[in-house]
Amino acid sequence: MQDIHSNGPSNITDAKEWALRVDLAAAFRLAVHFDWHESVGNHFSAAVSADGKKFLLNPKWKHFSDIRASDLLLLDADDPKVMNGPDAPDPTAWCIHGAVHAAVPNARVLLHCHPTYATALATLKDPTIKPIDQNTARFFNRIAIDLNFGGLADEAEEGQRIARAFGNQSVMMMGNHGVSVAADTVAEAFEDLYFLERAAKTLVLAYSTGQDLNIMSDDIAEKTARSWEDFRDASFAHFDHLKSMLDKTDPSYRE
Repeated sequence: MQDIHSNGPSNITDAKEWALRVDLAAAFRLAVHFDWHESVGNHFSAAVSADGKKFLLNPKWKHFSDIRASDLLLLDADDPKVMNGPDAPDPTAWCIHGAVHAAVPNARVLLHCHPTYATALATLKDPTIKPIDQNTARFFNRIAIDLNFGGLADEAEEGQRIARAFGNQSVMMMGNHGVSVAADTVAEAFEDLYFLERAAKTLVLAYSTGQDLNIMSDDIAEKTARSWEDFRDASFAHFDHLKSMLDKTDPSYRE
């Protein structure tokens, strides 16, 4: 399926899809604000169809700071011919995001990037985020760990392997690579990515002191992680605030 370009919902049959495009475009711009972007690589996507196979994805080698809602490609995971067209997505994006959306329908939004501190942890032999404060405890027993990096994910087999590695989790530390976060909405996925990077920063800084970590007991860590679940609505309040910040500086992401 070819990409759709539009200046607003009038040219897109589904207003719900347009709202999703706007949120996803905002996520790209905000990734630049938080310095999570990397050259013209990395990819965010969002499923449009119920089975997850039709999904939005950023165009090949377009910088996050320039992405608009109308720029996003609308792809079909069952249509590999898209890779032969002039608007073909980045092969690594197609392999990872196409595989995950096709295999995990409830992964409605998938954010993959290489933020500094989370990626630093992903290079360790043990990239576990240990519960040493409330942000790190947010992810206690809630992260998939993939230590089977197979090189750049430009082959179907590697994308399928990554999709399987998620298991029942929605956050994955990708050894020797970076991180991926899946959620029902852009706001929730972005919030998890936001706190994942903050948690990673805290842990990396704690490691850097060379002193022993004061790790919570499993019971306290689990209690803290469950308490975070009561604050899921904060994801939407935070994301709305961040979008309003964008609206004041450069609202072109909405176009």
